[in-house]
Amino acid sequence: QVQLVESGGDLVQPGGSLRLSCAASGSIFSFATMGWYRQAPGKQPELVATITSGGSTGHVDSVKGRFTISRDNAKIYLQMNSLKPEDTAVYYCQGIRNGRSYWGQGTQVTVSS
Repeated sequence: QVQLVESGGDLVQPGGSLRLSCAASGSIFSFATMGWYRQAPGKQPELVATITSGGSTGHVDSVKGRFTISRDNAKIYLQMNSLKPEDTAVYYCQGIRNGRSYWGQGTQVTVSS
């Protein structure tokens, strides 16, 4: 059973920073691609950032220069700086292994003064 577990969501003021983490059962490097999605209330899910097993990364335009996806041997991370109210959403970790997609349960990020 593949499990992805996110952590790090919180309430933060505009301009603040958070780092989200996603731990996976098994090796992180066994996933062809891992990524972060977010879903704001009343909106469709949005891909935020991805990282491949080879280490290539991509970020959606709305977060470029503010968010950075990274990984170590055990987890992937999403460093979020200069947070804006429109970044408020539930953030999900996703991984693709052997052609199947796996999801975490999500972690809430709220940006508000």
